[in-house]
Amino acid sequence: MSRAVLSLGSNLGDRFAHLRGAVAGFGAAVVAASPVYETAPWGGVEQPDFLNAVLIVADPAVDHWGWLRRGQELEKAAERVREVRWGPRTLDVDVVTVDGVSSDDPELLLPHPGTPERATVLIPWLDVEPDAVLPGHGRVADLLAALPAGEADTVRPRPDLVLR
Repeated sequence: MSRAVLSLGSNLGDRFAHLRGAVAGFGAAVVAASPVYETAPWGGVEQPDFLNAVLIVADPAVDHWGWLRRGQELEKAAERVREVRWGPRTLDVDVVTVDGVSSDDPELLLPHPGTPERATVLIPWLDVEPDAVLPGHGRVADLLAALPAGEADTVRPRPDLVLR
């Protein structure tokens, strides 16, 4: 069984519709979908706030490259344009981790290298998997607790938006 943690983000167009489209695109593979959060952009590029969520997906027929390709297909369907690194996007699907897999391939680094510093991933991940562990880094709850003071406060719940 191939099980993965995926991070979703959108800050262009109908942000919530893009997240829902990703959930629909992963279909029956979706085991859990986190609550939706609104977050300030990351990376220093002036742009609108993001909606973020985390999915747990599982499918015995999909390996780590398969999760990456499926995510890229959904980004393409959402008409994502890659012009500026860390720039605005209709849909971003990041493969955070795939059970039992590590990768140092530049196209698919696993676990995703930015995860330990991103409350936008850690908080929703804990919602769907309270005992989550990021391979090579430790418990997700501990990573969240180690972030700078106030970092978690920038991740605002959106209880009015439900993915599943």
